[in-house]
Amino acid sequence: MNLQQLRTFCEVAAELSFTLAAKKMHYAQSSVTAQIRTLEEAVGAVLFDRRGRRIALTEAGTRLLPYAEMMLRIAEAAHKEVGGAVTAA
Repeated sequence: MNLQQLRTFCEVAAELSFTLAAKKMHYAQSSVTAQIRTLEEAVGAVLFDRRGRRIALTEAGTRLLPYAEMMLRIAEAAHKEVGGAVTAA
């Protein structure tokens, strides 16, 4: 599980569309699908119920979403806090 997969997961969850999420993130749809499948493998659960052209979050996806959003917020805060910091050698 990595931050890019979590960003993609959050975007797909917000759009409820792999296609719209891919367009918004400037990715190929196949890349979005691959990232979600890899994330699903990492967490050991199906995150989206794929019903033809429609998708919905599964129970596991619903449970993961607030954690994914929190992890992205924490990563952004850490980046802002240490961005540009010079380390002593």
